[in-house]
Amino acid sequence: MEQRVTLREISRNLACYVKAVEAGERVVVTRRGKPIALLSPIPAEERTPSAAREAALKRLLSQSYHLGGQALSRDELHER
Repeated sequence: MEQRVTLREISRNLACYVKAVEAGERVVVTRRGKPIALLSPIPAEERTPSAAREAALKRLLSQSYHLGGQALSRDELHER
């Protein structure tokens, strides 16, 4: 189900609309009758902290930064 609410209404009652989104609803935010934003639930598999952490780690590791030299271990980093 989808609701349409004005920007003023959502700013006054954001917590209520966040609860509706958590329950699976989509909320379209309008300004002067035109849609400007969409609040929608995050897929269940991305809601768990471990899944979010996995996704963030995957993004981080996909970026390669070569600083040259030898890679240091965690213990070596703490010694410095």
